Amino acid sequence: MTLVLASASPRRRELLAQIGMADPEFRFEVLAADIDESHQAGETAAQFVQRLAVEKAQAGLALYGQSPAVVLGSDTIVVLDGQILGKPVDEADAEQMLQQLSGREHSVMTAVAVTDGAKTLASLVETKVQFCGLTQQDILAYIATQEPMDKAGAYGIQGLGGCFVEAIQGSYSAVVGLPLVETKALLRKMQVL
Repeated sequence: MTLVLASASPRRRELLAQIGMADPEFRFEVLAADIDESHQAGETAAQFVQRLAVEKAQAGLALYGQSPAVVLGSDTIVVLDGQILGKPVDEADAEQMLQQLSGREHSVMTAVAVTDGAKTLASLVETKVQFCGLTQQDILAYIATQEPMDKAGAYGIQGLGGCFVEAIQGSYSAVVGLPLVETKALLRKMQVL
């Protein structure tokens, strides 16, 4: 059974590789599956992120086109006061997001889904993240690095943005982009591990 990661994220690739550390035969292929990531009316943040993960896995399976295969899709969102903070559209948007997160707790929701075409399984992990207070200088210096520009909520915990994180409650790997324990459990249920 071929395992396929339907994501172009280097962070997800690294995390998935960690899951197979005990098995020297563990391998997976990578492809990028583009889907419409628009929020649908009436959809909660949890429903939204889970739907995206499932749709990425399904799109990846269709794109891969070979069988048998299990395709893994994942998506991560940042939620503050019920509002989803996606990837910033420009530097001004990144600045606004970081100002909103400054000194506050927010949720990071990561959903992971696996499908073989006949069966689809999904899991949702929510982690609470507390930011320290940020100065305008902190925010502008961080934006100047360009790191926040392709990250949900305009920060990456595994990079320079980690210096803004005062505390987390939950899964660190889920905040990075792939919850290791839950992903491993799904892969076992699909008999990939």
